[in-house]
Amino acid sequence: MTTIRLRNTRTRKVEDFDPIDPTKVRMYVCGPTVYDRAHLGNARPVVVFDVLYRLLRHVYGPDHVTYVRNFTDVDDKINAAAQARKAAGDPRSLEDLIRERTEETIRWYHDDMDALGALRPTVEPRATDYIGQMIGMIEGLIAGGHAYAKDGHVLFRVRSYKDYGKLSGRSVDDMIAGARVEVAPFKEDPMDFVLWKPSDADLPGWDSPWGRGRPGWHIECSAMSHELLGESFDIHGGGIDLQFPHHENEIAQSACAHPHGDFARVWMHNEMLMVEGKKMSKSLGNFFTVRDLLDQRIPGEVIRFVFLSTHYSKPMDWTDRRRQDATATLKTWFRMTDGVPKGEVPVGLVDILANDLNTAFSISKLHELANEGEYSALKASMSLLGFPDAEQIDWFRHGAGLSGAENLAEHAEILHELLTKWQDLRNARDYAAADSLKQSIEACGLKLSAGTVPSAEPTEDFDPAKLEALK
Repeated sequence: MTTIRLRNTRTRKVEDFDPIDPTKVRMYVCGPTVYDRAHLGNARPVVVFDVLYRLLRHVYGPDHVTYVRNFTDVDDKINAAAQARKAAGDPRSLEDLIRERTEETIRWYHDDMDALGALRPTVEPRATDYIGQMIGMIEGLIAGGHAYAKDGHVLFRVRSYKDYGKLSGRSVDDMIAGARVEVAPFKEDPMDFVLWKPSDADLPGWDSPWGRGRPGWHIECSAMSHELLGESFDIHGGGIDLQFPHHENEIAQSACAHPHGDFARVWMHNEMLMVEGKKMSKSLGNFFTVRDLLDQRIPGEVIRFVFLSTHYSKPMDWTDRRRQDATATLKTWFRMTDGVPKGEVPVGLVDILANDLNTAFSISKLHELANEGEYSALKASMSLLGFPDAEQIDWFRHGAGLSGAENLAEHAEILHELLTKWQDLRNARDYAAADSLKQSIEACGLKLSAGTVPSAEPTEDFDPAKLEALK
């Protein structure tokens, strides 16, 4: 069996992955807070851990991997969005408005992530379905001396967990000195964090031993992962922005609530996303959602390709040049694999991917397969990386590589066939036949270019009848 090696944030080493039970590999990834569209940075961990999910399924078998990714559907931002609708005159109750907003946002999220080729996780729990488990965990933490109730709040005693800070590599005192922490009269220590907070009549809430209220953010993932994956599971993932405080707090409360478990053995974090070398920001005008790109007719496969071209542990820069290069490469690969039976994934590719999810090197391997004419293996390898089969999409045919596509759209099928034949002759080094075909095509009033992917541009002399006669 292939040995998978993963970078463990907690140990700061790339280690052999040794699942607790190879027949039940378990992974938890922090999902979205559902109040608005997912932006491009939100999508990176989805694609990263989708590839890991696919790799685990390939190595251990699809029926032996459980992937949990949650929806946070109780949050102050969600409440604010609903309250804004109510203030604008919507007569419905706050609960109805919150439910509508979360359902709408979850539907958007599924649509957008589906477009990126991400498989749906095994389970997608919603926080509001696990309030009872959260209350039970909080009660246990209070009983163990790790949490305390004050003024309707329940807080976790950070200093009761001696290993707090190991994930992010900082001491509690350093965190207090270097970070902005909320100082509140109900806190024993500035670093203590909220497990439960009170809700007034204008906010959603649930009955609890500490009064009507709602959970803090961090307790949600601990309760859901324990309920669905147990006290110990294999992998916990998310973006690097969650390392502190969210994941640090998850570890502390889970370790104290279930001292006999390991919680997550491997912690993985993907790095941040930039746009044209700058941090994505609304103030810089370079902030956009996945849907923004899709609406600009940038295919989800292209977005996925750009993501995978950079190792997950390094910052990823979204640039228009990378988008163009990804589009050209995918057009070529789809053309090569269109109608080709899917072969076996080369062992060499699996080994590359198993080496700390090296998607960037995997892309190089796919280029190698394409150059060697191993189209069946290329098709299988693309599938492992989450790209659809050529037969499932047609954007690469209709206008693929065609300048002035509005003039050529109705002739896309014949052009695709001719350009494919021309490229195949060139690949076979039959240059005499390739030149003859090129002359015939250009006699129809088209200008051909080779490039990464063959293209055709109509001239003033373009004659559709002559083109159709070449069938």
